[in-house]
Amino acid sequence: MTPNPTLRSRAEALVERLPPLLAQARHLAASVELGEHGRRKPGQGDAFWQFRPAQPGDPAYRIDWRRSARSDHHYVQEKEWQAAQSVLFWVDPAASMDFASSPDLPEKGALARLIAMALAVLLVRGGERVGLATSAAPAGRGELALSRMEAALASGQDAGPSDLPARSRAVFLSDFLADTAAITRAVTRAADRGVTGVLFQLLDPIEEAFPFRGRMIFEDMTGHLEHDTTEAHDLRDRYLDRLAARKSELAELARHTGWQFHTHHSGDADSAALLWLYHAIEGHR
Repeated sequence: MTPNPTLRSRAEALVERLPPLLAQARHLAASVELGEHGRRKPGQGDAFWQFRPAQPGDPAYRIDWRRSARSDHHYVQEKEWQAAQSVLFWVDPAASMDFASSPDLPEKGALARLIAMALAVLLVRGGERVGLATSAAPAGRGELALSRMEAALASGQDAGPSDLPARSRAVFLSDFLADTAAITRAVTRAADRGVTGVLFQLLDPIEEAFPFRGRMIFEDMTGHLEHDTTEAHDLRDRYLDRLAARKSELAELARHTGWQFHTHHSGDADSAALLWLYHAIEGHR
């Protein structure tokens, strides 16, 4: 029996379907870590802004031995320009993300994890640092960072996005159908720290069309709430108005904070989602 493909292998397969020129890391020159090999140009971006614990994969020459001597741990200096190369992901773990209206469509959560992982693969190939917005570990490069991210996404997340490193970039993937207060706080705090990013909304096609008529019982994904109606069509206009209002709210939040907002449907090509996200996040460099 052929084993199920891993999230990582599916993500890499998605990346390989992209146009070749995109997959070649068009910012090849920027992928060379100038700061670690003697950055020549002074100015903003070279400044030290925090110490962080050394992680596997950090070269020994980056360890700050003076700071490390005051502790039982090794510490590395993080520079502003390094933070700007970091992209942090948050994939909504809400039960609503487990929804798919048809066996032919992916669950929103599964699609969000695939797109996030594929974008991480693409960014790492271009020299970027990637990680999860819910993790205390710093964003990293290469195979180790991708392996950590895959393991965390596969095991599920149970927290909202944490405070993000100043001047980093972020990608939040969700259906954004629940109360948006926590997201608004997280994005506003991030923007105050110079973080730019993307609010990427994933919806099932049926959530846009609301094609229901007659007697229907609507139940949430947890099974705790249900609504019984004999005239489902009468709810359509109110539902679509609320959905439009939610999108407008998210678009305004993005505009106010310098982020971007986009809606993708699970019935559309996942490569189109990946292309849009790549261009959006690279536009924030």
